[in-house]
Amino acid sequence: MLQSIFFNDVLIDRPRPTGIDVLCGLKHFSIITYAVPEERFVGHFPGRFKLDTVDIDGKAHGLISVVPFIDVDFTSAVLPFPKFTMGQTNYRIYIVDTETNERCVWFLGTALDSWTLFVPRLIWNLPWHAAKITFDCVQSPDSGLYEQYSMQAKSAWASASVELSQASGQIFDFPGFPNVETALVYLTHPLAGFYYRRDKQLGTYRVWHKKLEVQAAELKHARFDLLDRLGLVTLEEQQVPHSVLIEPLNEFTIYLPPKVIRKS
Repeated sequence: MLQSIFFNDVLIDRPRPTGIDVLCGLKHFSIITYAVPEERFVGHFPGRFKLDTVDIDGKAHGLISVVPFIDVDFTSAVLPFPKFTMGQTNYRIYIVDTETNERCVWFLGTALDSWTLFVPRLIWNLPWHAAKITFDCVQSPDSGLYEQYSMQAKSAWASASVELSQASGQIFDFPGFPNVETALVYLTHPLAGFYYRRDKQLGTYRVWHKKLEVQAAELKHARFDLLDRLGLVTLEEQQVPHSVLIEPLNEFTIYLPPKVIRKS
């Protein structure tokens, strides 16, 4: 059984940004998570990592999240610099780094709607891909809850569409977790990400953010072509997520440049 974890155990002071580190707001930030049998993840990440599983109905499941948002005020965390706005969607698997025992995520890749894509893709060899991403969101002027949340991504790599909504009094439900706080730490607070670079080397980068103030949401419809194509979550299964979370706006610090992990 997954042991309880608490925010007091994982929250840290913000490491001081330097160099080309980035500060950005993430608007219409959502985490749509699916729980699927652990065997589907075989071969998607190297042996240094293990799948961070949860037990659901007596069977081990891995979790994979789709994370759409709009980068707003994307700029240098250190120096005066132009600010950019761009749609983005991340695809990530929850894993454990066996060398450090840190909970982290494995990035399958990212879809980005910006001409600045050449920097992560060509200069740093990140698995980022071009997309045209649009959001159509309406929040209640009284409660701030989403009456409508729609994201569309047109991409040769990972076309996607998702519709969400929120209702007053919606509660958290996290199958496989011993309590709500453990689930929120697990799903919202991995600060390290790993991935295969486009040149097949292992890469990593880190982020920092405060405790995210997410709320529960409901999925109305989803289509994530990448998850279906990779055999991770079928189109039918995508209509029944493990959980859906939304936060209208938060702030991340991203520590750059990403690092290459050389084989020892």
